[in-house]
Parts: sequence; C-alpha cells; structure tokens
Amino acid sequence: MKAKVSYIVFIMLFSLIVTACGSKNTSTTDDKLAQIKTRGTLVIATDPVYPPFSKLDETQPRLADTKCAANQNTANQYSGFDAETGMEIAKRLGVEPCFVGPEWTTITAGNWKDAWDIHVGSMTITSARMETLYFSQPYFATPIHVFVHKDNTTYQAPEDLSGKKIGSCDLCTFDLYLKGTLELPGPPIEFRIKNAQGIAYENEVPAIADLSLGDGVKLDAVILQRSTGTEAIQAGSPLRILKQPLYYAYVAASFDKQSAKDSVSLVKEASKIIQAMHKDGTLLSLASGKIEADLIPPAEDFFVDGLNQFPK
Repeated sequence: MKAKVSYIVFIMLFSLIVTACGSKNTSTTDDKLAQIKTRGTLVIATDPVYPPFSKLDETQPRLADTKCAANQNTANQYSGFDAETGMEIAKRLGVEPCFVGPEWTTITAGNWKDAWDIHVGSMTITSARMETLYFSQPYFATPIHVFVHKDNTTYQAPEDLSGKKIGSCDLCTFDLYLKGTLELPGPPIEFRIKNAQGIAYENEVPAIADLSLGDGVKLDAVILQRSTGTEAIQAGSPLRILKQPLYYAYVAASFDKQSAKDSVSLVKEASKIIQAMHKDGTLLSLASGKIEADLIPPAEDFFVDGLNQFPK
C-alpha cells in the first residue's frame, strides 16, 4: 500500500513538473502584452520635437520613483497629443509610460529589436507599412495639405506646385505622395502634383524653417498635417495653407511584426483601449488646445478589423 501511495504521489509531482516546464512555452511567456504587465512599463516611441503632437522637455527631472530605464524619458518630460495618448494607453494597461525618440525611418522600417513596445507618433496606416507593422484602431484622422509662404500668391491649388521644390518628411506619406507611390486603405489617391522636386527632411520642423525664409531658394512649399501647419502659423511661421487637401490620413499606434514576443494581443488590447477613449471622450479631451476637435470622430468609424493584418 505504501508503495502504491508513493507511486501516486510520484505521478502527481511529475504532472506538476511537466505543467510548470510546459508553461515556459505558453503564450504568457511569449506574449508581448504579458511581458509589459510583468515589467510594469510600456516603452513608447515618439518624436521628441514634433509639437503639438509630442515635445520632450529635458529640463524636467526624471520621476524619482520611475521604473523606466536610464535611457528612457519619464512621462512628466513629455507633452503633446501623441505623447499623452500613449500615456493614457499605458495607464489603462496598468503600467508606467516610458519614452524613447528613435528616428522616423528606423520606426517605419520595423524590426525594432524590442527596444520599444509601441509607437504613438502620428503614423498613417499605409499598405506598405502593413508589411512590417501592425496598426491599432486610429486615434485621429487628418487632411494633408500643401503650405506655401504667406507672401507668395502664385500658388493657389496643389497642381500649381508641379515641378517645384517641396519639402516633406523622409519616407513618410508626404514623401511617398510626391513620388506617386502612396497607397492607403480605401479609394485610390489622385496625385495632383506632378514631377515635384521632393526634398526630404527627418521631420517637418526644418522644412518649415526653410520655407519660412521666403526666397524660394530652398523650398517653394511643404506638405504637412493640417494641425502641424496651423501650429507653425500660430507660432509665427509665415505660412499659408492651400485649402484643398491632397488626401486624408488615418493615424494609429503601430507595433513591430518582427518582435521576439507575439504582439497580437497587445495590438488588440490597444485597439480596445483607443475605442474606449473615443467613446468616453478622452481623445477629444486630450486634443483640446492641441489639435482640431473635428480630427477625432472620423477615426472612431474606421473598421480596423478590415485590415486583416493578423495571421490566420
């Protein structure tokens, strides 16, 4: 009888060991969302100099009790609509937001090597980006416009800029539009500017500065989100908007498909959070004083599941 009991105990212990060992290969271990919650931080990539969407203030000291790594910025050091949207996502995940500021081209290329978990930085959903990145429910949608120097009355419509020197952010949708290669979910784009001399910048800030010189030597125009151009004008840049937009962009959080951890559950959870932020008015509240309120509602109606971006 003793031997039989010992055998039963052995089987029970063996089963527990197998179960424990097997758990190392379950979705909990390999899941990006689970990793984030265990770590207690959400590492967010965004632009450190892109008002009104994101702005780093390094004069602010890091939070004393932060879990953020030494090479990451804490929430109190960032402001702007993108940054604060990322903070709210982290809050609703129950973790601390931490920020990094990699270059745009590094973000759009994918294969982030898990240096950050999510990008919340005014990225438009495009067909090309979906090859390397996942996208959440959009959190705003924006018309994309051409801006010219306010003293230039020659340019009144996008077509007037054909063959001219136009600044844009490198490898962003503005750059792809000028190259005639931009593909967005939805109807085909009408490329109204032909044979432009596209001049790429790391972001729009130096492009705005070059256009503001007004001599037409460096630039004849820049392509910008409406909010970015409006912010620049309010800050004193001598720009004028061409009222006919080139296209509309749906802006979402993005995630690396090549992460060592499975990101699908994180993408789905972030989408649920953003959908809830639409419904409870949080996104409208965060946008107040930063970007126009009319940019928020169209993003709520975007059918993100229609992207069919997850493995079957």
